[in-house]
Amino acid sequence: MSQALADGSLVDVVIAITLLEALVLLVYRLLTGKGVAASQFLVNLLSGLSLMVALRLVLVGARWGGVAACLLLAGLLHVADLWRRWER
Repeated sequence: MSQALADGSLVDVVIAITLLEALVLLVYRLLTGKGVAASQFLVNLLSGLSLMVALRLVLVGARWGGVAACLLLAGLLHVADLWRRWER
């Protein structure tokens, strides 16, 4: 288990499951008109994915610029999600 975390493969699995979850939610919504609208979860999901990609980059020893870019993107998406949900 520690090797799977150290080489990033565990993070790859979590990213794949997250992408599959998004696909299932989108397809279900398209087919039935029910469920969660994409506008209600995609920005938050993309923020989380950005954090996971940053973690994976750190685990595999990638250059700091890619990690910083992922963290910046995650932060911007998080702010966008909060802005969208904020009650005025």
